[in-house]
Amino acid sequence: MSLPNDNSVTGTIATGRPYVGRFAPSPTGPLHLGSLFAALVSLLDARKHAGRWLLRIEDIDPPREVAGATDAILKSLESHALLWDGNLTFQRDSTDRFLNAIEQLRQADHLFYCDCARKSLLAARSLNAYPGTCRHKRLDSGALRVRVYDTIIEFHDRWQGAQKANLGDRPGDFVIRRRDLLFAYQLAVIVDDHASGVTDVVRGIDLIDSTPRQIHLQALLKYEHPRYGHFPVLTDREGSKLSKQTGSTPIDDADASANLERCLNLLGMPLASTLRGAPCTEIVDWAIEHYEPCSLLKSKSPFMVAT
Repeated sequence: MSLPNDNSVTGTIATGRPYVGRFAPSPTGPLHLGSLFAALVSLLDARKHAGRWLLRIEDIDPPREVAGATDAILKSLESHALLWDGNLTFQRDSTDRFLNAIEQLRQADHLFYCDCARKSLLAARSLNAYPGTCRHKRLDSGALRVRVYDTIIEFHDRWQGAQKANLGDRPGDFVIRRRDLLFAYQLAVIVDDHASGVTDVVRGIDLIDSTPRQIHLQALLKYEHPRYGHFPVLTDREGSKLSKQTGSTPIDDADASANLERCLNLLGMPLASTLRGAPCTEIVDWAIEHYEPCSLLKSKSPFMVAT
């Protein structure tokens, strides 16, 4: 299955639908520089296309959530003048949508239960590609996997170019609902994007491997495919991605203008000296005016050191 090669960077995407983008952080901790950078790029891209920028809190994994993280994320976005359109949404409110999607996939016989333990897959060196152990067992409980066989997915990434993946080689039949009944990211994100009318997914390149799985699910559920753009992720000087899991330092909202200037420098958009220390609203307005989506084509590296 192939998606059209659409390099357009004007007002609407190839379908003619008005641009709708989104930022969807998980409440597993406050924003750090890498997540602020991701929010800024996605907002600039939406605004440059005269589009809407939505905010969704992806709170479908309670064991990983940190108390107060959602409030901290909202405060940071507001402090940096990264203001979203419409109502804030929470993924936890989408349970009925997720169940309806699962039922649609079940009725079409795309799903099966799997009782394989992660340890057994690891022992069999099967984590890169699920070997189909439970595909024909007809179990009635366990994790829910979607069948993929040798499905070939092709799509054109706005910044990374032509992409092609055989889902049978990696990851194989993948989980859309865990054995603890929590919904998997791959299902939740495409259902919520569809419900919100998202046309453009702009996110870090660390998620590009998820895109073929998401395109596959969209096709099975007869959803329209959004356009995808994956930009380099920020790393520290040792090459480790900035993330909550690696203990990256939370951004200081009191230094919001300096934080934005740092992100813009990384985007190759140094602020004029007259704007240094200016209110964040002025900095963001300037950034929207000067942002050029095609500039991200210059960087094919998956990493960008957060200097």
